[in-house]
This record gives sequence, C-alpha cells and structure tokens, in this order.
Amino acid sequence: MMSSGNGGGRDDGGGEDDDVLDHEYQEEYVRNSRGMSLFACRWLPGKRWRNKDPHRPPKALVFLCHGYAVECGVTMRGTGERLARAGYAVYGLDYEGHGRSDGLQGYVPDFQALVQDCDGYFASVVRSHADVRHKSRRFLVGESMGGAVALLLHRARPDFWTGAVLVAPMCKIADDMRPHPVVVNILRAMTSIIPTWKVVPTADVIDAAYRMQEKRDEIRGNPYCYKDKPRLKTAFELLKVSLDVEENLLHKVSLPFLIVHGGADKVTDPSVSELLYQSAASQDKTLKLYPGMWHALTSGESPNNIRTVFQDIIAWLDHRSSMEELPEVEQKARHDDQRHHQRHHAGNSK
Repeated sequence: MMSSGNGGGRDDGGGEDDDVLDHEYQEEYVRNSRGMSLFACRWLPGKRWRNKDPHRPPKALVFLCHGYAVECGVTMRGTGERLARAGYAVYGLDYEGHGRSDGLQGYVPDFQALVQDCDGYFASVVRSHADVRHKSRRFLVGESMGGAVALLLHRARPDFWTGAVLVAPMCKIADDMRPHPVVVNILRAMTSIIPTWKVVPTADVIDAAYRMQEKRDEIRGNPYCYKDKPRLKTAFELLKVSLDVEENLLHKVSLPFLIVHGGADKVTDPSVSELLYQSAASQDKTLKLYPGMWHALTSGESPNNIRTVFQDIIAWLDHRSSMEELPEVEQKARHDDQRHHQRHHAGNSK
C-alpha cells in the first residue's frame, strides 16, 4: 500500500506548495520474512531539484536507521526533508515493535532479525534503482541505536555501502556502566521467563536526549513513540548487541564514515565515538564533536545548532556523492549483494 503527501505543508491556492517544490513524501507498508507488516517512508527531491530536467536523478540514496523507541515518519522527518532538499532520495523503515510497524510496542525480541529486516528492505530499494546513474552511491544514516544497526548492516555486506553517517551512535557500553558477567547471566535467564515485562529502571531518556522543550513535548505526544520503561528482553538485546559491536566489530569497520556527537551527551558516551574513530580500519573516517550539544543532534537542539550539524552532514555526503566511482568498487558491491542473497536463500532452504 502506497500513499503520498507533501509533508503537511500549506497550500493556500496561490501557487504550488513550497514543500512540494522542496521534496515529495511517500509511505507504504512492506512485509518482512516473518510475515509482519512494516511501515516504510521516503522523502524524494522535489520540483526545485529537478528544475528544467524532470529526469534528473538524486545525488545518492540515503537509508535511515532510527533510534530505540522512536520511528522514522515523524521523529526523523526533519532529517528526511533536509536531505531531500539537498538532492538525496531518503528511505526509512520502522523496526518491528516501533512506530507504525507490527509487533508489541517497544519490544525487540531479536536484534539480528531487526537488522535483517532493514537489510532486506534497503537492498530491495537499491535494486529498484539499478538502472539509475547514482546506483553505486548508497549511504546509511544511523542515530543512537540506529548507529549499531548501521554498523551491523555494514558487517552483513562489507562492500555494499558507500558510507555511513553515525549520529551519537550506540556502539559500546561505557566502562562505568558495564554490568558484571553474573548480572548478564541473570538477565539472560530472566528474559526466558518475563521477556516483555517493563521492569528495567531507567532515567527519563526524553529529558536527557532532547534539549528543546518543544521537541520533548512532540515525542511525548507522538503515539508512535514508546515512552514506558524498557522491556526486559529489549534491554538484554541492546546490551548484547553493544557488547558484540564493541568486541567483534569496531576494529573491522572499513567503510567511509562520519560520526557526529554532542560533547554534553548523557545518553551515549562521546568517548565511545572516539574509540570507534580510533579503532576502525577505515581509511576515510571523520569525527566531529560539538561542545555543549546533547544527544539528539539532528532534532532536539536549537535551530542554529541543528543547521550546523546538517551543514556538516550534507557537505560530507556531497563530497562522497560527487566522487568518481571506480568500476571495480561497484562490481564488488554487486558481488557482495549476490553472495548475500545466496547465503540467505540457502539458509531459508534448510
């Protein structure tokens, strides 16, 4: 099912809506391998971008990986609109248990299944653009928990992605927050008994993540955002994936990436982003720390701060979207896609 809109812009009858000129917004529902209906949305460059050439393609494809308890269509709307206005085709998917997708709200029973859902949908979008000039340019944008999703998508297809933008990524448990192995074992045992219970005590993440009260109110009033205590299995899955990324992935990250992180972030530790930057094998890596900024850099800061962050993100994307692609790079990506599908189908046939 597909529906289209202009992002809620005003049309007073005196001409075309500015939002239509800036970007086009569409949404649909797709099915994952488990038969669940997942909400997907996209922001495409509008008529201003196409100008005199109606067939002008986007600069590149950008795929959004949202954070825990939020969603793409509303929470990440600002990101989608800004990138579409800059000439990018932007695609988002609400995870199982998030936003308008199927599943118990706020419940992540299997983090790897969540990653596989994103991988399947994102790859299908890339294949649908196979005859377009920008086919070799595809970027991930992962915020908070979505940063871990982006890194795991990279691990699944090491040569498939052109690059990634990681916004305050969740990729390691801070040393002073690391639970004792005994506690981890107890959590593992409890998840088999009360997996969906809202029993994990946490501080108010909304107040800690979003500097601006207006954005806090928006999140609290958004029925698609989960605002209760984390469910036990969800907390365990987030802990498990953080340990996996820290121990098995940080030093293997090889794709070009940009990390943006607020220096006053109390949700994900900026020192963890510094560790990723130092550990990663990538030869093209950039870390930008913004003193005094909080966790939600792209939506929860002042308008001037948000503008600064997006200027850096778009400049980074523009530089890598305008670079000439070597034929062997695209050939490796195609081989990676084909090999991934062969492994997936082989696994399903067992």
